[in-house]
Amino acid sequence: MFDRLTEGFQSAYKRLTGKGTMTERNLREAVEEVRSALIDADVNLDVVESFTRVVMNDAVGQDVTKKVNPGDEFIALVHKRLVEFLGDEGTTSGILRVSPGPTIVMMCGLQGSGKTTSCGKLAAYLKKQGRSVMLCAADLQRPAAVEQLELVAQSANEMSGPSQVHFYAEPDKCTEYGKAKGVAVGVCQRALSEARRKGIDTLILDTAGRLHIDDELMSELGQVNKVLQPHQIFLVIDAMTGQDAVTSAKAFHDRLEVDGVIVSKFDSDARGGAAMSVKSVTGASIRFIGTGEKLDAIEEFHPERIAGRILGMGDVVSLVEKAQQEVDEEEAKKLEEKMAKGQMTMDDFLKQLRTLRRMGPVKQILGMLPGVGSMLKDVHIEDDQLNQIEAIIQSMTKQERAKPEIINNSRRRRIAHGSGSKQDDVGKLVKQFQMMSKLSKEMASMSARDKVDAVKGLGADGLAGLAPGLKGAPGFAARKSTRSSAPGRFKQRKRR
Repeated sequence: MFDRLTEGFQSAYKRLTGKGTMTERNLREAVEEVRSALIDADVNLDVVESFTRVVMNDAVGQDVTKKVNPGDEFIALVHKRLVEFLGDEGTTSGILRVSPGPTIVMMCGLQGSGKTTSCGKLAAYLKKQGRSVMLCAADLQRPAAVEQLELVAQSANEMSGPSQVHFYAEPDKCTEYGKAKGVAVGVCQRALSEARRKGIDTLILDTAGRLHIDDELMSELGQVNKVLQPHQIFLVIDAMTGQDAVTSAKAFHDRLEVDGVIVSKFDSDARGGAAMSVKSVTGASIRFIGTGEKLDAIEEFHPERIAGRILGMGDVVSLVEKAQQEVDEEEAKKLEEKMAKGQMTMDDFLKQLRTLRRMGPVKQILGMLPGVGSMLKDVHIEDDQLNQIEAIIQSMTKQERAKPEIINNSRRRRIAHGSGSKQDDVGKLVKQFQMMSKLSKEMASMSARDKVDAVKGLGADGLAGLAPGLKGAPGFAARKSTRSSAPGRFKQRKRR
């Protein structure tokens, strides 16, 4: 995501690198690079002009010490303004909780924006926090909308978490839609009564969407809003629709005063224009982003972290949070000791791979490392490739997994046959494992900063040390290998 924006900021950095100071002339050249990148990324034109004007005013006359690269100073200024344009960090996280409950959350959005799935993702998110949730099927117009939300509720209940996701619907009311006003409002009222009776913590209302903004849609949402008085109104927009999503968001916000925006399909949008524009255009901050198809693929939106991703600084904080959710601390310590001694086995390797996959799409996870995102720009990683790696390892004997160096030609042939792969694939995986084991042993004594530098030094083809099984894996294709550690230069340096 944000590939085009990141490339533009890199170009702006190059224009200032090596300059003694930030003059108005070289700044205008750099800002023009930024402007072109923003327009190419489908950022709203008014936002583009406002952003570049503010950055230019900040930078002109900025004093730069001899020990600070003007390019680094410029990127630091851009980072600060990016955070402001993306949203206010203090009001863009989590869902408030009222006492006594339930907390009422009304979801709205156009048809096809991912609203119903986002309801399930929020339910799974709250369930993991120990909050009980009820999903109310208030979309009585779209065919099978009630059934879809019921399936989503069932899937959310299968997610980890100590609480339960309840489902409320009145399927018979679907036939009454259009014949009587206020049907959806009545369903929501009875759902609220049921939530109170059961002591539910949070009630999520999945309201009806439309193919476009119209008075009928807004009238119904207005009725639900007036009668239920939800504590929070979230609008779901599809990142893939670009500025159309921002336009619809503004229309909803003008009528309903939404409390926050949920951007679905955030991981699929390489441009990022909607995320960059929505706060400035609508006045409503992004609260959550959908980062995949599964119900646990949702993240709180943190402007500072996203700004870091855009500028190539990575997002180590989010990476650590994901790891803490999936990694057992005691097991991690044991594995670290084994890796430091060079005693890691293929079984350990497989556990790492599975843990990495639970954290999210591998490319997205690696992109959170400082300087690594740009190296993965033209690298394609599919889940099928990782399935093949698992099959190869599981086709090995216990002895082979413990000591891969004993795998000779006849063993490779047997393993390849058992896993439905080629002998070359088995050989490449074994070599990669040995490379990763050696790197892990060497990195055990490095400082955190040296480890990051070592990772960046690997280049795109060498990232197998972080993503088990990717280099040379069946179907793995890297159209372009960028071995330069250039992205690391975006680190903000402290003045000395």
